Amino acid sequence: MAEAWRPEQGADAEATACPSVLELEELLRAGKASCSRVDEVWPNLFIGDAMDSLQKQDLRRPKIHGAGRVSPYQPPTLASLQRLLWVRRAATLNHVNEVWPNLFLGDAYTARDKSRLVQMGITHVVNAAAGRFQVDTGAKFYHGLPLEYYGIEADDNPYFDISIYFLPVARYIRTALSAPRGRVLVHCAMGVSRSATLVLAFLMICENMTLVEAIQTVQAHRDICPNSGFLRQLQVLDNRLGRESGRP
Repeated sequence: MAEAWRPEQGADAEATACPSVLELEELLRAGKASCSRVDEVWPNLFIGDAMDSLQKQDLRRPKIHGAGRVSPYQPPTLASLQRLLWVRRAATLNHVNEVWPNLFLGDAYTARDKSRLVQMGITHVVNAAAGRFQVDTGAKFYHGLPLEYYGIEADDNPYFDISIYFLPVARYIRTALSAPRGRVLVHCAMGVSRSATLVLAFLMICENMTLVEAIQTVQAHRDICPNSGFLRQLQVLDNRLGRESGRP
């Protein structure tokens, strides 16, 4: 193969006139008559067609020459998470959405609509805003309905430690979804902060998602907006799960 072309640098380089389109076309026609699948056009820089890559399976398993060890996973910053949460916000917000197979994220209106819950086939309700002065439902409220109730008295406050509920709620949701015909509603007042945070934690703990993947999964079906304190607690969880799994 011919030696890769290198531009000549001389004292009169700046005085060289720019070639016309006709001159460029003539230069191209004067080149090689045949076309190889791959050619070195600059030292260690190759141009080729897809066939060569497909034959070598480079598209499926690319080889990175000279690369060192893979950089460790870096959890996203709070600012980047907040931008991610706002990037695909819809104009309207529904009362309830299915954000994962048989897992629903909703608000207090849905939680209080017993006929709607029966119609949806909900078997388990997780109330992330339980308490007398919040969404005061409870097991007695659902008496006579074929569903189980799990209540958490969480405040939608950046200083509230909701992380203590990450693991128990994740286990509860996983067990509920594993039951025959299990369908779970996780709700708070609006279905965007407290309940959304618990759903994100479930996806991270039980479905091996990163925090970003969990947000993208839920946001594909419902707008969510965990407060800044909850996001920081999810960051801690993301970092811990990454260390435990040896995430690269």
